[in-house]
Amino acid sequence: MDPIRIMVVDDTILYRKVIGDVIASIPGAEVCGTAANGRFALTKINTFKPDLITLDIEMPEMNGLELLEQLKKTGTKLPRIIMLSTLTTKGGDMTIRALELGAFDFITKPQSGTAAENMEKIRAQLTPAITSLIQEKKFRSRLSNTRATLARTVLPRESKEKKTVIPVTPPPRRIPRTVSRPSEVVAIGISTGGPNALAAMLPKLPADIGVPLLIVQHMPPVFTKSLAGSLNNKCAIEVKEAEDGDLLKPGLALIAPGGKQMRVEAHRDGIHRLVRITDDPPENSCRPSVDYLFRSIAGHYVGRATGIIMTGMGQDGFKGLQKMHENGAVILAQDEASCTVYGMPKAPAEAGITDKVVPLSEMARALINTLK
Repeated sequence: MDPIRIMVVDDTILYRKVIGDVIASIPGAEVCGTAANGRFALTKINTFKPDLITLDIEMPEMNGLELLEQLKKTGTKLPRIIMLSTLTTKGGDMTIRALELGAFDFITKPQSGTAAENMEKIRAQLTPAITSLIQEKKFRSRLSNTRATLARTVLPRESKEKKTVIPVTPPPRRIPRTVSRPSEVVAIGISTGGPNALAAMLPKLPADIGVPLLIVQHMPPVFTKSLAGSLNNKCAIEVKEAEDGDLLKPGLALIAPGGKQMRVEAHRDGIHRLVRITDDPPENSCRPSVDYLFRSIAGHYVGRATGIIMTGMGQDGFKGLQKMHENGAVILAQDEASCTVYGMPKAPAEAGITDKVVPLSEMARALINTLK
């Protein structure tokens, strides 16, 4: 298979070199071209035909957002785009907007450290996304070859020869358990592709939904506040970045702050529940971690919770969902076709602990049905 072609767009020579060196170190990836700003990139995309673009947000003449807006206006089919952003409020707001415009993912530019340290920080963030794209391209290539082979195969006539039997993979085995009553809380775990998925789902929920929602979206500090603000403007329910001690209230969605862990605890009155925001260690290399939240939901809402696992890389949330499943929660998973990356929902679906696997377009309705 040919390597994936990556175009690097950044206004600084240093970052173009650093990102280029990282890409060169990844088997199956190559730099096909560079550009110093969005205007130059716009003229080069059709020439280079990249599979992926790393795109700086803040650049002179035409920044990353303006390039995305221009590509959207012209109807150009977007390659995968990974934004490079700064850990600032402005950077967070611009990144959320870039994701809304079709960017695949983002990484943050290091704010301090030596050149070698910064290169390793970028490598740690960029490599998983590029590797995921390489694996996806390999899968599509194998699928295309298989279809071509089948198309060339002449099926024997039934009257003279036996039928060709193509084995069908059975659906995942569902592990049965008793769900005792309607859910009183909804917990959502999501990562790559999450901002757009949440923006498609949450606005479909009514203001009187009657339960609180807790969300872990893998994001760094600052960005989760920008995400919450963007979603709050789109939704009938209230959406905010969680603060330590926030009470769980019907119609309120709390997003775990980037760089922190979020769990549920009982209020001292013995009736209400609240969230605790902690500096506990990362789990699955994630902070916030979906597993961390889901375990606490499993303990405090036995038989009265809905767990939802959506698009994202890796398996964060799987162990927490197992615990929720054991304690009688309803488990929903986003289907492969509608995921940006079919990683986090895959293991629960294959393990048979999901009650329903649904497309993104049906997730809000499926959620509401668990509350009845």
